[in-house]
Amino acid sequence: MARFMKPYEGPTYALMRIIVGLLFFVHGTSKIVGFPAPPPTEAAAFMIWVAGTLECIGGGLVAVGLWTRWAAFVSAGLMAAAYWIAHGLKDFFPINNGGELAVLYCFVFLYISARGSGPWAVDGVALAASQRSGTGR
Repeated sequence: MARFMKPYEGPTYALMRIIVGLLFFVHGTSKIVGFPAPPPTEAAAFMIWVAGTLECIGGGLVAVGLWTRWAAFVSAGLMAAAYWIAHGLKDFFPINNGGELAVLYCFVFLYISARGSGPWAVDGVALAASQRSGTGR
């Protein structure tokens, strides 16, 4: 078994969490403020605002590692709903219905919610500070 990446397991996970969170955040800014891409026009304005707001908040929290498990869990649910609303009824296979990104985000966020924030996260700094002061679990 290849063990050459074992020492980098924590930092690699943290990089994945940060990049996925930032990419999700940018999906939200596109919907809310039209930057860096214009908002989609095929969905109702209410749905775009709700999804964009959740993407900005969830992506930002996951990226910085604050309340990571909850933010990732809600984001996974958002992507599952988005898949079925926008893609799932068109065709069975995600490659055919354009929903691969929603499926990928859904399962990556589900994994992040199960694993937690990992290194380089605000959650870890807050936990360490509370343990030093004796208020942690």
